[in-house]
Amino acid sequence: MKTGDYDRIERAIRYIDAHRDEQPSLDEIAAHLSLSPFHFQRLFSDWAGISPKKFLQCLTLQNAKKLLDSSRPVLETALESGLSSPSRLHDLFVTSEAVTPGEYGTMGKGLSITYGFAETPFGTSLMGITPRGICWLSFLHETSPERELSILKANWVNAEFSPDNNLAQATAERIFHPSKGDTIKVFMKGTNFQLRVWNAILNLPEGTLISYSDVAHLIGNPSASRAVGSALGRNTIGYLIPCHRVLRETGAVTGYRWGTERKKAMIAYESRT
Repeated sequence: MKTGDYDRIERAIRYIDAHRDEQPSLDEIAAHLSLSPFHFQRLFSDWAGISPKKFLQCLTLQNAKKLLDSSRPVLETALESGLSSPSRLHDLFVTSEAVTPGEYGTMGKGLSITYGFAETPFGTSLMGITPRGICWLSFLHETSPERELSILKANWVNAEFSPDNNLAQATAERIFHPSKGDTIKVFMKGTNFQLRVWNAILNLPEGTLISYSDVAHLIGNPSASRAVGSALGRNTIGYLIPCHRVLRETGAVTGYRWGTERKKAMIAYESRT
């Protein structure tokens, strides 16, 4: 995907979602983007692997509810196995390591973080990479690259930082176009409760959607739905810790740190098959 293509995809998603009750035609969506129908169809299909019409179906509330319902057997398996399975249903496996309580207090002292900007299927990302795993993966959403980098540095205020866009792009290729059996490690910094929530959703298979209350049950605290939502909002390792797979009980797709359209794009992208 070329740099800037995701911006067009996001505009298309926003238009499709705003007019889904009218079932906009290919010509109407293409005109909104100032593209020919042929160019838009090819651009969208190259990105999503499906047609805009099929993608429109993925965005409907009814489809989200069906996906929530179909996830029940997956959740039952996860509960019975103590969250050790199921493994992801794609080539990339993600393992995790958390900072120790002592490290949490030092805010990254003695830690080296290599950072860089990379293009992904969901727009420009900022990555922070340590010898112990990826500690940061955010997307530019209503922020400049400079502002996004300042947020990363504030989160690990005592770490040593060095730039390397080439490493960031190579890492993005491994994440979004993995080889079979490839493994990525994430290095998480959070409270004990946040870590429990993030670890719970790390085992969700691609294409699975669950609710906030489902996550609360997974961590053994059924009354903590609101706290779960707060923990998901604090996730700084987007996509790899797949908080985009958690929805409201109604199936509504809202409340994503890097934009609702991006969350919808990720859900439809993963559920296209």
